[in-house]
Amino acid sequence: MSGSKGFNCAAAVRGLILWVLIANIMLVLYCLTATSPVIIRPTQEEMCRLSIEQTSPNVLTEISNSEQKCSPKVNIMFMKTHKTASSTILNILFRFGEKHQLKFALPDRRNDFCYPQPFLCSQVKDYRPGECFNIVCNHMRFNYEEVTKLLPSDAVYVTILRDPVDLFESAFHYYHRTVPFTWRIRGENKLTEFLNNPKAFYSPEAFNSFYLKNLLFFDFGLDNNLEVNDPRVMEGIRYLSKRFQLVLIAEYFEESLILLKDLLCWSMEDILYFKLNARRTSSVSRLDPEMRAKALQWNWADWKLYEHFNVTFWERVEAYGRQRMEQEVNELRRRNAEMSANCIEGGNAVEAQKIKDTHFQPWQPIGEKSIMGYNLRKDIDPKSSTICEKMLTPEIQYLSELGVNLWVTRLWGWLKDYIL
Repeated sequence: MSGSKGFNCAAAVRGLILWVLIANIMLVLYCLTATSPVIIRPTQEEMCRLSIEQTSPNVLTEISNSEQKCSPKVNIMFMKTHKTASSTILNILFRFGEKHQLKFALPDRRNDFCYPQPFLCSQVKDYRPGECFNIVCNHMRFNYEEVTKLLPSDAVYVTILRDPVDLFESAFHYYHRTVPFTWRIRGENKLTEFLNNPKAFYSPEAFNSFYLKNLLFFDFGLDNNLEVNDPRVMEGIRYLSKRFQLVLIAEYFEESLILLKDLLCWSMEDILYFKLNARRTSSVSRLDPEMRAKALQWNWADWKLYEHFNVTFWERVEAYGRQRMEQEVNELRRRNAEMSANCIEGGNAVEAQKIKDTHFQPWQPIGEKSIMGYNLRKDIDPKSSTICEKMLTPEIQYLSELGVNLWVTRLWGWLKDYIL
């Protein structure tokens, strides 16, 4: 019996040493990919105006939408938040930008802009001071002053939020193995144990702790450790209200896309989608009312953020027209159903183990394969093959197609899949 205990203890120590080693490797990689300071240069408005005059007119003429009285917008900043269905929005933007030969500001060597560091222009792949881009849409820790240096002055700023309780549950499931403070949690239901005493398993200074408290606030570059009723929470919300022209709500994804289409003057074809990076239902923890209340209290800043923009969202829906919105949502569902039937084998997502082509295999969290994906139909119409493949392509593979060398991301993927 004592030998068994000794073996288990030794195994635990080896596991802990391995985790510490991996964490330090990743910290070294963060240092290696750290960027140099931004060079002081003329104002963004002066530099970007020249870029617009040189590149925009042809693009705008090419994609002019004859069915509407407006011209499609091509200068877009999408603030990609975590665990909010943002990967599906990313795919829509990738397809639109690639189709119309727009210029992306892409990350370098990895699939994000050195997250969780605050965003800097110098984190952009092949960046040259004074360059101007059409679309910025990969994960970052938002830094408005730096982002504005990349985009023309007419750029539209958009983001997406999700109910903070559901977001917290998803983030905890996806990231808790990368947060060393949570390794001490015992029992099968680690999420409940955490919520019953979160301060025992959380420290603001701990490695990757930001994933487990007010993750939205952190993504937006704000302080995610503000206490309940701290006036700085509302100050942060007012700040973001002035920066973003549209805030989408994940729980009303289709309505959000219709509002996005209207704002950008895009066509219905531009916003067709397949749900990407979704978890299998069996992996989702169902929180009872008591646990939901505790999660809400723990993520109070995110709740106030969501509460505010949920109100503004429905004000936008009312202004758009309820009946008109219903008609557009029904049309979007009809078109999406057609694409599913044309593109997807079986018409639905499948578990990771059943995905036949690695090109369509999504990134998985450490220790399990809970993220679902798709199989492309074998008898697909050749006219539809390209758009079907693009709509089914996960973020990592799409970034590679756009020319990003993802060696840091792929190294981390190899470590988590074959060593951890």
